[in-house]
Amino acid sequence: MTVNDIRPAESRMATRIGWLDSRHSFSFGSSYEAGNTHHGLLLVNNDDTVAAGAGFETHPHRDMEIVTWVLDGSLVHQDSEGNNGVIYPGLAQRMSAGAGILHSEKNDAPGAGDRPVHFVQMWVTPDERGIAAGYEQSDVSESLAGGGLVPVASGLAKHRGETAIRIHQRDAGLYAARLRDGQSVVVPDAPYVHLFVALGAVDLEGAGVLTGGDAVRIAGSEGQRLTAVGPAEVLVWEMHASLTG
Repeated sequence: MTVNDIRPAESRMATRIGWLDSRHSFSFGSSYEAGNTHHGLLLVNNDDTVAAGAGFETHPHRDMEIVTWVLDGSLVHQDSEGNNGVIYPGLAQRMSAGAGILHSEKNDAPGAGDRPVHFVQMWVTPDERGIAAGYEQSDVSESLAGGGLVPVASGLAKHRGETAIRIHQRDAGLYAARLRDGQSVVVPDAPYVHLFVALGAVDLEGAGVLTGGDAVRIAGSEGQRLTAVGPAEVLVWEMHASLTG
């Protein structure tokens, strides 16, 4: 039986510190809500806007698969493994923190001017601790133009060879979709699904119309239909395990 737990955008916790406007779907940092720590294997779904010339200075992570998806603007990544690059809309990026990594993320790409960057960062637990830290990115803009659910970061066996980037979690996969008005996709069948409306509005079967920043935590997904109400962009996690079993 499908159970929809709808989380409106305005219910999210927030961190606002001048250069950063961050909205948290789950407990994060000093923003804590008992019982709101994860869904399935997804621990973090932060909806961030960073001012021009600002960003996150070098800081550590370990034992986490971190996927970054830019909606508008550009974000510069640098890390202690020597990786660096500019993340922009349509480019999927994964950082495996593994045994430990230092990295920074800033809105200071050449030509960025005074434009803020808007992005979603998502964290899932790896299926093995202490692996070598790593980084991968791939442009999926061409695939997104088709309008369907595109597997952009996945460890699921069914996506081997077809996903843009791999994550070290065999029970989770992330899809993105850019939908035109009236276009529909079917949410994956899975014990745990997390749907985040990144931009625009969609109508989810059994849940009604959702708008930018809204999320749905689905348990026992049986393949609900999702239809765009105007242009929309969504991020969907398919998960076959949970941190609580």
